[in-house]
Amino acid sequence: MKKWFAALLSIGLIIGFSYSTGDAAEAKTKVKTYKNCKALNKVYKGGVSRAKSVKNKGGKTKYKPYVSKSLYDANKKLDRDKDKIACER
Repeated sequence: MKKWFAALLSIGLIIGFSYSTGDAAEAKTKVKTYKNCKALNKVYKGGVSRAKSVKNKGGKTKYKPYVSKSLYDANKKLDRDKDKIACER
């Protein structure tokens, strides 16, 4: 009985963790669009990057950007140098 319960519990945990991803939680929340870089940098000091692997073309920055594809896409107009990082500082 104990072995059966342990096997059932482990299968349930594996299935539960396989369905919980960061992208699903991000997709459920409404993405905010900011008016300008000053407003965006109040919340995200380093700006917003589209992907983790994106490199800054503009030179040295002080802060690391927050990585979010959906947030970047909503505020794409704020990326002046088109390096896939909006409002980097």
